[in-house]
Amino acid sequence: GIYHFPLFCYLVESGFEVFVLNPLITDSNKNSGIRKVKTDKNDSLRIAKTGYTHDLKVSLIPSNLVINLRSLSREYYNLSDAKTAYVNKLHKELRMVFPSYSKVFSNLTGKTSILLLKTYKTPTAILNAPKDEIVSLIAINSRKGLKYANEKYNQLIKAAELSKYFGQHLESVFDLVQLNIEFIEIYNSKIENILTKIKDFTIKYEHENFIQQIHLLDSIKGIGFISAVALMCEIGDFSAFSKPKQLYAYFGLDPAVKESGKFKGTKTSMSKRGSRLARRVLFTIALVSVRGSRSGTPNNPVLHAYYENKKQSKPKMVALGAVMHKISNIIFAVLRDNAPFVMRTPEQHKMCHNTKLSIAA
Repeated sequence: GIYHFPLFCYLVESGFEVFVLNPLITDSNKNSGIRKVKTDKNDSLRIAKTGYTHDLKVSLIPSNLVINLRSLSREYYNLSDAKTAYVNKLHKELRMVFPSYSKVFSNLTGKTSILLLKTYKTPTAILNAPKDEIVSLIAINSRKGLKYANEKYNQLIKAAELSKYFGQHLESVFDLVQLNIEFIEIYNSKIENILTKIKDFTIKYEHENFIQQIHLLDSIKGIGFISAVALMCEIGDFSAFSKPKQLYAYFGLDPAVKESGKFKGTKTSMSKRGSRLARRVLFTIALVSVRGSRSGTPNNPVLHAYYENKKQSKPKMVALGAVMHKISNIIFAVLRDNAPFVMRTPEQHKMCHNTKLSIAA
Protein backbone atom coordinates (compact mmCIF):
# COMPACT_ATOMS: atom_id res chain seq x y z
CA GLY A 1 0.00 0.00 0.00
CA ILE A 2 0.94 3.67 0.31
CA TYR A 3 0.09 4.41 3.94
CA HIS A 4 3.64 3.74 5.11
CA PHE A 5 5.19 6.27 2.74
CA PRO A 6 4.70 9.56 4.70
CA LEU A 7 6.10 7.93 7.86
CA PHE A 8 8.98 6.44 5.89
CA CYS A 9 9.90 9.84 4.41
CA TYR A 10 9.68 11.53 7.84
CA LEU A 11 11.94 8.95 9.50
CA VAL A 12 14.52 9.10 6.69
CA GLU A 13 14.59 12.92 6.84
CA SER A 14 15.01 12.67 10.64
CA GLY A 15 18.22 10.67 10.18
CA PHE A 16 16.98 7.14 10.87
CA GLU A 17 18.00 4.07 8.90
CA VAL A 18 14.64 2.73 7.78
CA PHE A 19 13.67 -0.65 6.31
CA VAL A 20 10.32 -1.65 4.80
CA LEU A 21 8.90 -5.17 5.24
CA ASN A 22 6.47 -6.86 2.90
CA PRO A 23 3.17 -7.31 4.82
CA LEU A 24 3.20 -10.99 3.82
CA ILE A 25 6.15 -11.45 6.19
CA THR A 26 4.48 -9.89 9.22
CA ASP A 27 1.15 -11.51 8.42
CA SER A 28 2.73 -14.98 8.28
CA ASN A 29 3.59 -14.73 12.01
CA LYS A 30 0.04 -14.03 13.20
CA ASN A 31 -0.54 -17.69 14.09
CA SER A 32 2.65 -18.06 16.14
CA GLY A 33 0.59 -18.27 19.34
CA ILE A 34 -2.15 -20.73 20.31
CA ARG A 35 -4.70 -18.14 21.44
CA LYS A 36 -6.77 -16.36 18.84
CA VAL A 37 -6.14 -12.75 19.82
CA LYS A 38 -6.34 -9.76 17.46
CA THR A 39 -5.50 -6.47 19.15
CA ASP A 40 -3.28 -3.52 18.25
CA LYS A 41 -1.05 -4.27 21.24
CA ASN A 42 -0.44 -7.89 20.21
CA ASP A 43 0.02 -6.94 16.55
CA SER A 44 2.63 -4.28 17.36
CA LEU A 45 4.50 -6.69 19.66
CA ARG A 46 4.46 -9.44 17.01
CA ILE A 47 5.72 -7.04 14.30
CA ALA A 48 8.46 -5.77 16.65
CA LYS A 49 9.61 -9.35 17.29
CA THR A 50 9.65 -9.99 13.53
CA GLY A 51 12.22 -7.20 13.22
CA TYR A 52 14.68 -9.27 15.27
CA THR A 53 14.51 -12.20 12.85
CA HIS A 54 17.87 -13.26 11.45
CA ASP A 55 18.40 -12.57 7.72
CA LEU A 56 15.09 -10.72 7.45
CA LYS A 57 14.27 -9.80 3.85
CA VAL A 58 13.46 -6.12 3.40
CA SER A 59 11.95 -4.26 0.46
CA LEU A 60 13.99 -1.75 -1.52
CA ILE A 61 12.57 1.76 -1.71
CA PRO A 62 12.81 3.06 -5.30
CA SER A 63 14.11 6.48 -6.27
CA ASN A 64 11.82 9.42 -6.94
CA LEU A 65 12.25 8.92 -10.69
CA VAL A 66 11.02 5.32 -10.43
CA ILE A 67 8.11 6.32 -8.17
CA ASN A 68 7.05 9.07 -10.59
CA LEU A 69 7.15 6.80 -13.63
CA ARG A 70 5.52 3.92 -11.72
CA SER A 71 2.59 6.15 -10.70
CA LEU A 72 2.14 7.35 -14.29
CA SER A 73 2.41 3.87 -15.86
CA ARG A 74 -0.08 2.37 -13.40
CA GLU A 75 -2.50 5.22 -14.06
CA TYR A 76 -2.09 4.61 -17.78
CA TYR A 77 -3.34 1.04 -17.37
CA ASN A 78 -6.12 2.14 -15.00
CA LEU A 79 -7.38 4.65 -17.57
CA SER A 80 -7.08 2.05 -20.36
CA ASP A 81 -9.23 -0.37 -18.34
CA ALA A 82 -11.83 2.33 -17.69
CA LYS A 83 -11.90 3.20 -21.39
CA THR A 84 -12.31 -0.48 -22.30
CA ALA A 85 -15.41 -0.65 -20.09
CA TYR A 86 -17.05 2.15 -22.11
CA VAL A 87 -15.95 0.59 -25.40
CA ASN A 88 -17.71 -2.63 -24.34
CA LYS A 89 -20.82 -0.61 -23.45
CA LEU A 90 -20.71 1.03 -26.88
CA HIS A 91 -20.58 -2.42 -28.51
CA LYS A 92 -23.57 -3.52 -26.44
CA GLU A 93 -25.71 -0.48 -27.25
CA LEU A 94 -24.97 -0.68 -30.99
CA ARG A 95 -25.93 -4.37 -31.07
CA MET A 96 -29.40 -3.32 -29.93
CA VAL A 97 -30.05 -0.46 -32.35
CA PHE A 98 -27.49 -0.87 -35.16
CA PRO A 99 -26.48 -4.58 -35.15
CA SER A 100 -24.50 -4.70 -38.42
CA TYR A 101 -22.43 -1.57 -37.79
CA SER A 102 -19.57 -3.55 -36.23
CA LYS A 103 -19.18 -5.45 -39.52
CA VAL A 104 -18.53 -2.17 -41.33
CA PHE A 105 -15.91 -0.91 -38.85
CA SER A 106 -14.16 -3.59 -36.84
CA ASN A 107 -12.60 -0.85 -34.70
CA LEU A 108 -15.62 1.04 -33.38
CA THR A 109 -13.44 3.61 -31.63
CA GLY A 110 -11.41 4.53 -34.73
CA LYS A 111 -11.42 8.15 -35.84
CA THR A 112 -13.69 7.58 -38.86
CA SER A 113 -16.15 5.37 -36.97
CA ILE A 114 -16.51 7.77 -34.05
CA LEU A 115 -17.01 10.76 -36.35
CA LEU A 116 -19.72 8.94 -38.31
CA LEU A 117 -21.58 7.97 -35.13
CA LYS A 118 -21.37 11.55 -33.85
CA THR A 119 -22.46 13.12 -37.15
CA TYR A 120 -25.23 10.64 -38.02
CA LYS A 121 -26.69 9.49 -34.73
CA THR A 122 -29.16 6.93 -36.14
CA PRO A 123 -29.33 4.53 -39.12
CA THR A 124 -32.16 6.67 -40.49
CA ALA A 125 -29.90 9.74 -40.48
CA ILE A 126 -27.33 7.78 -42.50
CA LEU A 127 -29.94 6.70 -45.06
CA ASN A 128 -31.20 10.27 -45.45
CA ALA A 129 -27.76 11.87 -45.76
CA PRO A 130 -26.30 12.67 -49.24
CA LYS A 131 -23.89 10.01 -50.51
CA ASP A 132 -21.17 12.51 -51.44
CA GLU A 133 -21.21 13.92 -47.92
CA ILE A 134 -20.64 10.54 -46.22
CA VAL A 135 -18.09 9.38 -48.82
CA SER A 136 -16.13 12.61 -48.39
CA LEU A 137 -16.15 12.24 -44.59
CA ILE A 138 -14.84 8.64 -44.81
CA ALA A 139 -12.19 9.48 -47.43
CA ILE A 140 -10.80 12.50 -45.56
CA ASN A 141 -10.64 10.89 -42.11
CA SER A 142 -9.49 7.42 -43.16
CA ARG A 143 -6.97 8.76 -45.73
CA LYS A 144 -7.50 5.65 -47.86
CA GLY A 145 -8.95 7.20 -51.01
CA LEU A 146 -12.34 7.33 -52.70
CA LYS A 147 -12.43 3.66 -53.66
CA TYR A 148 -12.19 2.61 -50.01
CA ALA A 149 -14.71 5.30 -49.01
CA ASN A 150 -17.26 4.10 -51.59
CA GLU A 151 -16.89 0.50 -50.44
CA LYS A 152 -17.44 1.51 -46.83
CA TYR A 153 -20.42 3.67 -47.83
CA ASN A 154 -22.12 0.73 -49.54
CA GLN A 155 -21.50 -1.48 -46.49
CA LEU A 156 -22.81 1.28 -44.23
CA ILE A 157 -26.03 1.73 -46.23
CA LYS A 158 -26.61 -2.03 -46.22
CA ALA A 159 -26.10 -2.14 -42.44
CA ALA A 160 -28.50 0.80 -41.97
CA GLU A 161 -31.15 -0.97 -44.08
CA LEU A 162 -30.76 -4.18 -42.05
CA SER A 163 -31.24 -2.24 -38.81
CA LYS A 164 -34.88 -1.68 -39.80
CA TYR A 165 -35.49 -5.41 -39.40
CA PHE A 166 -32.89 -6.59 -36.87
CA GLY A 167 -32.57 -3.51 -34.68
CA GLN A 168 -34.98 -1.44 -32.66
CA HIS A 169 -35.24 2.36 -32.65
CA LEU A 170 -34.77 3.26 -28.99
CA GLU A 171 -34.07 6.93 -28.34
CA SER A 172 -32.58 6.26 -24.89
CA VAL A 173 -30.08 3.80 -26.36
CA PHE A 174 -29.00 6.25 -29.07
CA ASP A 175 -28.46 8.81 -26.29
CA LEU A 176 -26.32 6.27 -24.41
CA VAL A 177 -24.25 5.67 -27.56
CA GLN A 178 -23.39 9.38 -27.67
CA LEU A 179 -22.67 9.40 -23.92
CA ASN A 180 -20.29 6.43 -24.25
CA ILE A 181 -18.51 8.16 -27.15
CA GLU A 182 -18.00 11.26 -24.99
CA PHE A 183 -16.45 9.20 -22.20
CA ILE A 184 -14.20 7.33 -24.65
CA GLU A 185 -12.92 10.62 -26.07
CA ILE A 186 -12.25 11.95 -22.55
CA TYR A 187 -10.28 8.84 -21.64
CA ASN A 188 -8.35 9.01 -24.93
CA SER A 189 -7.35 12.57 -24.06
CA LYS A 190 -6.25 11.61 -20.52
CA ILE A 191 -4.28 8.59 -21.78
CA GLU A 192 -2.46 10.80 -24.30
CA ASN A 193 -1.60 13.25 -21.49
CA ILE A 194 -0.18 10.42 -19.38
CA LEU A 195 1.91 9.16 -22.32
CA THR A 196 3.24 12.67 -22.92
CA LYS A 197 4.28 13.02 -19.27
CA ILE A 198 6.01 9.61 -19.33
CA LYS A 199 7.95 10.58 -22.47
CA ASP A 200 8.87 13.94 -20.90
CA PHE A 201 10.37 12.13 -17.91
CA THR A 202 12.39 9.80 -20.13
CA ILE A 203 13.74 12.77 -22.11
CA LYS A 204 14.48 14.86 -19.00
CA TYR A 205 16.41 12.04 -17.31
CA GLU A 206 17.75 10.33 -20.44
CA HIS A 207 21.26 10.04 -18.97
CA GLU A 208 20.03 8.16 -15.89
CA ASN A 209 20.86 4.45 -15.81
CA PHE A 210 17.20 3.60 -15.13
CA ILE A 211 16.10 5.31 -18.38
CA GLN A 212 18.83 3.49 -20.29
CA GLN A 213 17.44 0.21 -18.92
CA ILE A 214 13.98 1.16 -20.23
CA HIS A 215 15.47 1.60 -23.71
CA LEU A 216 17.16 -1.80 -23.40
CA LEU A 217 13.80 -3.45 -22.67
CA ASP A 218 12.26 -1.52 -25.55
CA SER A 219 14.79 -3.19 -27.87
CA ILE A 220 13.31 -6.65 -27.10
CA LYS A 221 11.06 -7.93 -29.89
CA GLY A 222 7.43 -7.72 -28.76
CA ILE A 223 7.97 -5.14 -26.00
CA GLY A 224 6.73 -1.63 -26.75
CA PHE A 225 7.70 1.62 -25.04
CA ILE A 226 4.90 1.73 -22.46
CA SER A 227 5.40 -1.99 -21.67
CA ALA A 228 9.13 -1.37 -21.14
CA VAL A 229 8.37 1.54 -18.80
CA ALA A 230 5.80 -0.46 -16.81
CA LEU A 231 8.08 -3.51 -16.46
CA MET A 232 11.13 -1.50 -15.46
CA CYS A 233 9.10 0.49 -12.92
CA GLU A 234 7.77 -2.72 -11.36
CA ILE A 235 11.30 -4.17 -11.23
CA GLY A 236 12.73 -0.99 -9.68
CA ASP A 237 16.38 -1.57 -8.78
CA PHE A 238 17.64 -4.42 -10.97
CA SER A 239 20.78 -4.83 -8.86
CA ALA A 240 18.62 -6.69 -6.31
CA PHE A 241 18.44 -9.67 -8.69
CA SER A 242 21.47 -11.90 -9.13
CA LYS A 243 19.73 -14.87 -10.79
CA PRO A 244 17.03 -15.19 -13.48
CA LYS A 245 14.85 -17.27 -11.12
CA GLN A 246 14.77 -14.38 -8.64
CA LEU A 247 13.26 -12.08 -11.25
CA TYR A 248 10.90 -14.86 -12.34
CA ALA A 249 9.70 -15.28 -8.74
CA TYR A 250 9.47 -11.51 -8.26
CA PHE A 251 6.95 -11.38 -11.10
CA GLY A 252 4.94 -14.12 -9.34
CA LEU A 253 5.45 -16.59 -12.19
CA ASP A 254 7.08 -19.24 -10.00
CA PRO A 255 5.00 -22.39 -9.32
CA ALA A 256 3.05 -22.74 -6.07
CA VAL A 257 4.33 -26.20 -5.11
CA LYS A 258 2.15 -28.40 -2.88
CA GLU A 259 3.87 -31.46 -1.42
CA SER A 260 3.42 -33.37 1.82
CA GLY A 261 4.99 -36.74 2.51
CA LYS A 262 4.35 -38.95 -0.50
CA PHE A 263 1.71 -36.56 -1.83
CA LYS A 264 2.73 -34.37 -4.73
CA GLY A 265 0.21 -31.91 -6.15
CA THR A 266 -0.42 -32.31 -9.86
CA LYS A 267 -2.35 -29.06 -10.44
CA THR A 268 0.52 -26.61 -10.14
CA SER A 269 -0.32 -22.95 -10.70
CA MET A 270 1.55 -19.65 -10.55
CA SER A 271 2.18 -18.31 -7.07
CA LYS A 272 1.11 -14.80 -8.18
CA ARG A 273 3.08 -13.36 -5.26
CA GLY A 274 4.48 -10.55 -7.36
CA SER A 275 3.32 -7.50 -9.27
CA ARG A 276 -0.04 -8.08 -10.94
CA LEU A 277 0.67 -5.34 -13.48
CA ALA A 278 4.02 -6.92 -14.42
CA ARG A 279 2.31 -10.28 -15.04
CA ARG A 280 -0.34 -8.57 -17.13
CA VAL A 281 2.31 -6.86 -19.27
CA LEU A 282 4.31 -10.09 -19.64
CA PHE A 283 1.17 -11.96 -20.71
CA THR A 284 0.47 -9.32 -23.37
CA ILE A 285 4.07 -9.52 -24.59
CA ALA A 286 3.80 -13.32 -24.77
CA LEU A 287 0.64 -13.06 -26.89
CA VAL A 288 2.27 -10.54 -29.24
CA SER A 289 5.43 -12.68 -29.53
CA VAL A 290 3.65 -15.88 -30.60
CA ARG A 291 1.11 -14.13 -32.82
CA GLY A 292 1.66 -13.78 -36.55
CA SER A 293 2.06 -10.41 -38.26
CA ARG A 294 0.02 -9.22 -41.25
CA SER A 295 2.54 -10.80 -43.60
CA GLY A 296 1.94 -14.18 -41.93
CA THR A 297 5.37 -14.46 -40.30
CA PRO A 298 5.48 -14.68 -36.47
CA ASN A 299 6.54 -11.57 -34.57
CA ASN A 300 9.17 -13.57 -32.70
CA PRO A 301 10.05 -16.75 -34.65
CA VAL A 302 12.08 -18.23 -31.78
CA LEU A 303 9.35 -17.84 -29.15
CA HIS A 304 6.70 -18.88 -31.67
CA ALA A 305 8.54 -22.15 -32.35
CA TYR A 306 8.98 -22.69 -28.61
CA TYR A 307 5.25 -22.05 -28.02
CA GLU A 308 4.17 -24.45 -30.79
CA ASN A 309 6.45 -27.15 -29.38
CA LYS A 310 5.02 -26.68 -25.87
CA LYS A 311 1.44 -26.87 -27.17
CA GLN A 312 2.03 -30.43 -28.33
CA SER A 313 2.14 -31.66 -24.72
CA LYS A 314 0.62 -28.78 -22.71
CA PRO A 315 -2.61 -26.71 -22.79
CA LYS A 316 -2.37 -23.32 -24.51
CA MET A 317 -2.37 -21.29 -21.29
CA VAL A 318 0.40 -23.45 -19.79
CA ALA A 319 2.40 -22.99 -23.01
CA LEU A 320 1.90 -19.20 -22.76
CA GLY A 321 3.11 -19.35 -19.16
CA ALA A 322 6.28 -21.05 -20.42
CA VAL A 323 6.71 -18.25 -22.98
CA MET A 324 6.33 -15.68 -20.17
CA HIS A 325 9.13 -17.52 -18.34
CA LYS A 326 11.33 -17.26 -21.44
CA ILE A 327 10.60 -13.54 -21.76
CA SER A 328 11.51 -13.04 -18.09
CA ASN A 329 14.86 -14.74 -18.75
CA ILE A 330 15.43 -12.53 -21.81
CA ILE A 331 14.70 -9.41 -19.73
CA PHE A 332 17.19 -10.56 -17.09
CA ALA A 333 19.88 -11.25 -19.70
CA VAL A 334 19.44 -7.88 -21.43
CA LEU A 335 19.62 -5.95 -18.13
CA ARG A 336 22.50 -8.08 -16.80
CA ASP A 337 24.62 -7.65 -19.93
CA ASN A 338 23.54 -4.02 -20.34
CA ALA A 339 23.21 -4.65 -24.08
CA PRO A 340 20.30 -4.41 -26.57
CA PHE A 341 18.38 -7.55 -27.47
CA VAL A 342 19.67 -9.69 -30.37
CA MET A 343 17.42 -12.36 -31.90
CA ARG A 344 19.15 -15.74 -31.70
CA THR A 345 17.95 -19.30 -32.16
CA PRO A 346 18.79 -21.92 -29.48
CA GLU A 347 21.50 -23.30 -31.81
CA GLN A 348 23.09 -19.85 -32.16
CA HIS A 349 22.99 -19.42 -28.38
CA LYS A 350 24.78 -22.72 -27.97
CA MET A 351 27.49 -21.70 -30.45
CA CYS A 352 28.02 -18.35 -28.67
CA HIS A 353 28.22 -20.12 -25.30
CA ASN A 354 30.78 -22.64 -26.57
CA THR A 355 32.83 -19.82 -28.11
CA LYS A 356 32.94 -17.96 -24.78
CA LEU A 357 34.00 -21.14 -22.98
CA SER A 358 36.80 -21.69 -25.52
CA ILE A 359 38.06 -18.12 -25.07
CA ALA A 360 37.91 -18.45 -21.28
CA ALA A 361 39.87 -21.71 -21.44
